[in-house]
Amino acid sequence: MKKKGISKMLVSLCLVLVLALALPLMSGCGPSPSGKVYRIGEAVIIEHPDLIADQEGFHKAMAEEGFIEGENVEYIFLCAEGDMSTAKTIADRFVSEKVDLIHAITTPLAQTCVQAAIDTEIPVVFSTCTDPIGAGLVSTWDAPRPDNVTGVSDMADIKIQMEMIREICPDFKVLGVIYNAGEANSVQQINELKELLSDVGIEKLVEANCPTTAEVVTAAKSLVGRCDVVWIPTDNTAVSGLPSILGVCEENKIPFFGSTGSMVEEGAIAGRGASYPWIGWQAGKYAASILKGESASDIPVVKCSGEAQVLVVNPGAAERMGITIPQSVIDKAAQVVQ
Repeated sequence: MKKKGISKMLVSLCLVLVLALALPLMSGCGPSPSGKVYRIGEAVIIEHPDLIADQEGFHKAMAEEGFIEGENVEYIFLCAEGDMSTAKTIADRFVSEKVDLIHAITTPLAQTCVQAAIDTEIPVVFSTCTDPIGAGLVSTWDAPRPDNVTGVSDMADIKIQMEMIREICPDFKVLGVIYNAGEANSVQQINELKELLSDVGIEKLVEANCPTTAEVVTAAKSLVGRCDVVWIPTDNTAVSGLPSILGVCEENKIPFFGSTGSMVEEGAIAGRGASYPWIGWQAGKYAASILKGESASDIPVVKCSGEAQVLVVNPGAAERMGITIPQSVIDKAAQVVQ
């Protein structure tokens, strides 16, 4: 009986030792070894629906990869409220607190964070940045690169957007645009537009600059009587003042077009552009890969294309601005705002 008791005790001790050795190995199988909580510095230049959708998509992808907020990841979310000095303060804070990764949403915020993270080991994943090379975020779209930076561009096809407007307003000749000339992403889009004016049958481009949100309404009013339709690119300043633009266009029966679905949901006639939930989701996948050990420099920067670009139309908005959207365009839309 004593020998059997000793044998059982030895077996029990062996099982305890096996479990003690196995538990550390098991804890290292997931994305958060040794109970580590990853700290992500996340920021936007200003809050509006597209950027919120970007952020939500990022969190969704991270969760799919095993990085769960409140369990093994903490997000430090800050908004610069459109102020570049505040953006710099945010970027400097992320660096001083030595976060594990920075998710920078929009070009101005990404530029500031990338600059702050130089000479550190903190990787930066940007999203909703139109021209990352022109903005100085990365040296090339391809990988590998010398930069510890990668991300997702919301660069949409400007020509397709103009062709969409032509389908709805076939006789328009003068296009009015509202944008902040201080935003590199907007300047890139306007320059691209200027190069293809003749290709899409536009005789004249009338530009209205809005350096701040408070100046958006003035910019919109300056276009009254000077253009046939109004369009805005993915410009953070113009989007933040979208209600002012809509008010001017509805009052003066000027057809207004956006470049994203959320602009249409807020009252633009139509828009064909990036899917911001997809952009954030892809950026989140990149971030998860980096936290699992892949170098940001080895991940190519991606553009939104194909399924990531959608057409949204708003027949009610068209009626308020004095036109009707052809049924042929409505039939092609991924979403019809009621």
